[in-house]
Amino acid sequence: MDDFDDPRDEAGRSKDEPMEQATSSSDSPGSEPSSSPSESVPNGESRSIEDMLLEFDQQEGLIRDRSLLDPNHIVEEDRIVGRDAQLQEVTKMLRVALGDNRPPNLFLYGPSGTGKSLITKAVCKNISQICETRDIQFGTIEVNCQDLDTLGVAVYELASQAADEADVAVEVPKHGVATKEKWDELYRIVNENFDSAVFVLDELDMLVGRRDKQEPAFSRLLYQLSRAGANNELTAYISVVAISNDTKMMESVGSRALSSFTPEDVHFDDYDANQLQSILRRRRDAFYEDVLEEDVIPLAAAFAAQTHGDARKAIDLMRVAGELAEREGDEHVREEHVREAQDKVEKNRVLEVVRGISTQKKLCLYATAAVAAETDDECARSTTGYRVYQYLTDVIDADQYHQETYVNKMKEMTTYSLVDFERRSHGPSSGMFLEFQFGERPETILETLREDSRIEMVSTSEVTSVVKAQVRNET
Repeated sequence: MDDFDDPRDEAGRSKDEPMEQATSSSDSPGSEPSSSPSESVPNGESRSIEDMLLEFDQQEGLIRDRSLLDPNHIVEEDRIVGRDAQLQEVTKMLRVALGDNRPPNLFLYGPSGTGKSLITKAVCKNISQICETRDIQFGTIEVNCQDLDTLGVAVYELASQAADEADVAVEVPKHGVATKEKWDELYRIVNENFDSAVFVLDELDMLVGRRDKQEPAFSRLLYQLSRAGANNELTAYISVVAISNDTKMMESVGSRALSSFTPEDVHFDDYDANQLQSILRRRRDAFYEDVLEEDVIPLAAAFAAQTHGDARKAIDLMRVAGELAEREGDEHVREEHVREAQDKVEKNRVLEVVRGISTQKKLCLYATAAVAAETDDECARSTTGYRVYQYLTDVIDADQYHQETYVNKMKEMTTYSLVDFERRSHGPSSGMFLEFQFGERPETILETLREDSRIEMVSTSEVTSVVKAQVRNET
């Protein structure tokens, strides 16, 4: 039987559950009337929103081309740095789409922000331009699987993206029909509109699907797409490019899918600080001339190199630093803007992640980060983190899980790129344990988690005392 969609809305609520009523303070009985949307000035008058917008619009900005500071923007080939080997491999394998042959399937893997999506998009864009001159209908059908929760949703999103690429309409609803109907609609759109197509499945490992299935949704998706090409359900020549930060993702792919998918592997390693500097220097024309002070690019590259050599983070730091300088009315982007941007980007990223996780995961993460904050190498043993977790659950009177569950929840946090782990042993007497390393500063994670009211009620000084006592017991 095919999957049917879970009757939940996009926020994850059951459609039978009542929505919470959002009530603003201005609508509450007895509340003070809201203030007028204007800014007071020293002479007692106020300036309208329009006046403030026009004043800001007249100011000379620092950023000339904001698209160059968008990590997802497809840049020209000469702006792609430090990925010559990978660019050549992907180009050689996908160039088959220029003729009457099916390109091979690809598996691109490596840490976040190392150029996997960038190179795939750049190659596909060039293939599309050449195909247009040869009267070949070529399409790039790209989805990011991070926010797709079931196979049915993923197939509909593929159909929707294919329809957008072909400038046609999707003729099945998103909800209320079997997944097979969505597959049939995807096949119809591709067959009627493309001679050749590349399916780009970004962050594919995040498409886990329902837990009652024997294999993850990403495995079933790969099986169906690769089998459809082989069985001529898709008459267009198709290639599937699976992109993942998880180097071990293919180990979770079922045997049927693996034998049908059979990809060519392309590994992407971290950028080093010099490569990150080169990437940023090739985008410095995003700013007006002489706006960036000399130490801005080296500092942004150094910050990004500390966290897995992430080019996205380096570019984002430049953008945020520039925007901060603009808002402050400065004529130059300086080192202090980069440092301020670093704090802001870290907090925003962590906040985005932790807002959506359960209280139990927050407690596990808080306990582990508290341990890491008190160690020289900012690492935390699972055994020590669990004892701090036990303390936290006792303080706020929360359910307390076994150590195995704590470890599993921390392992799940690796999918958000907040932590990584290694299995270690510090001698025969210590036994085996996991050691967690943080991708962000543990202090930033702690500060963000304390926005949760239940965690906020726990004394930070007492937690620190407990952690120090437990860390001393490690030695």
